Amino acid sequence: MNQKSVRKPGENAGFNEHNEKSRILNLPLQSTHVDRAPHTHERWLVAKLLRMAGSPPIRFRLWNDDIIEPSEQPAKFTLHLADPKALYALVANPNLAFGDLYSAGRLDIEGDLSDLMETLYRTIHQAQQKWPRWLEALWRNHAPRAAGFSEARENIHHHYDLGNDFYRLWLDQAEMQYTCAYYERPDLSLEQAQLAKLEHVCRKLRLKPGMTVVEAGCGWGGLARYMARHYGVKVHAYNISREQTVYAREQARKRGLDTLIDYVEDDYRNIKGQYDAFVSIGMLEHVGKENYFALAETIKRSLKPKGIALIHSIGRNQPMLMNTWIEKRIFPGAYPPSIGEFMALCEHGDFSVLDVENLRLHYARTLNAWIERFDAAEEAICNMHDEYFTRAWRMYLAGSVAAFRAGSLQLFQVVFTHGDNNELPATRQDLYSVPAAAEAT
Repeated sequence: MNQKSVRKPGENAGFNEHNEKSRILNLPLQSTHVDRAPHTHERWLVAKLLRMAGSPPIRFRLWNDDIIEPSEQPAKFTLHLADPKALYALVANPNLAFGDLYSAGRLDIEGDLSDLMETLYRTIHQAQQKWPRWLEALWRNHAPRAAGFSEARENIHHHYDLGNDFYRLWLDQAEMQYTCAYYERPDLSLEQAQLAKLEHVCRKLRLKPGMTVVEAGCGWGGLARYMARHYGVKVHAYNISREQTVYAREQARKRGLDTLIDYVEDDYRNIKGQYDAFVSIGMLEHVGKENYFALAETIKRSLKPKGIALIHSIGRNQPMLMNTWIEKRIFPGAYPPSIGEFMALCEHGDFSVLDVENLRLHYARTLNAWIERFDAAEEAICNMHDEYFTRAWRMYLAGSVAAFRAGSLQLFQVVFTHGDNNELPATRQDLYSVPAAAEAT
């Protein structure tokens, strides 16, 4: 990846509140030339940092172009540090500083960013088991922000209300799905795979014409439109992002689906009525585990006795906090649940779990497609926001690819129903009788 200049705050008309919140406090955005050689202790700090990270195949190029090679294997990546303060920030808290410094152009990378991040995730996972407790405490991730009624709206505004034009540049052009696609065949395009995901979800819900569906967290409304158009169901879709809701309503009107879909700008906790199906795609990550039981109660009261529910969410194999930089700068309030925490939600509602599918590698491929489009639209994104924002989001997307490849993130689709519901299909055979991509048009 080539080094890039970084605009100063306010230099671009697109600079907005989101950018301001994501600035590095008290650190200049542009590198300051340092006309001195690194001190001996600074070289020692670099070597120590590499050992603490599990001795990955990374070399450091310092501010005076001095090179520090890895001790155990040839380098595959090079990290450029622009000034001594960047090194001290990285040593003090790499979980936060790595993303901040990269966004500011004070840390740059030679080599593929996703590959680098995957390498770090794998080596650090092994190395941290040997860290002293004081170091683990110093570098620990922090608990996510709360996700009560008012906080949830602020969190969603921070991440999703960046402008529909921004997301349109790199999401699929069919339905603007900002969740994992379903690559049923390796030759599917992003658009085809996203539509296949919608079809796959509808089949799992066993939708039929005339049914009613409630959706919690509907994004830009693509699933609701797909369910209404292809299955003839009536959908009530809840969302607290104003920009997304306005877009979804307009799209439903244009496509003649507004009589079947009611996009409700409200919190999932305020869902009213009973429905044949409950679905939530990509919202559980925002709910906060302190609110899982409230979500379970919402599903329990809103799902008819014979109804089926599906939740699609990023998750973990075991409980773990979100990376500090992503939680602070990109995705406030984020907490992907472990599979055990996911099941605790089902246990609280006395639900029977019917199916658990992990689409982890599908999400890695989805993110790769997004990054390709994101990079192709780099100039437009810089003009829309600024280069700091653009680099931060590139880091976020690349780090997400790496997390799914390395297995530190999972993607769970969980299907469940009331515990006493006996009107269930005997097998899953009907889900696969015809390829989902063949039906998704």
